[in-house]
Amino acid sequence: MSIINYDIAIDATGLACPLPLLRIRKTLATLEEGQVLYAIATDPDSLKDIQAFSRITKNDLLKFFEKESKYHFFIRKGTRTMQI
Repeated sequence: MSIINYDIAIDATGLACPLPLLRIRKTLATLEEGQVLYAIATDPDSLKDIQAFSRITKNDLLKFFEKESKYHFFIRKGTRTMQI
């Protein structure tokens, strides 16, 4: 399994929906366009939430996988300002 280079990481393990998504959104707001965020969450709903968030905000969900009941996400900040 290859790991993507990232600029910042956050740990949202143990947080229930919608907190992982809110933490991701807040962190992405601090990044420059093209930078990559690596996030880990344990909430099973985070997968569908983050996929939808990426589509809506035009941030690129580069990779995601589940390992040992944790969800790992690599998200590249897109060009469009988040409107959620």
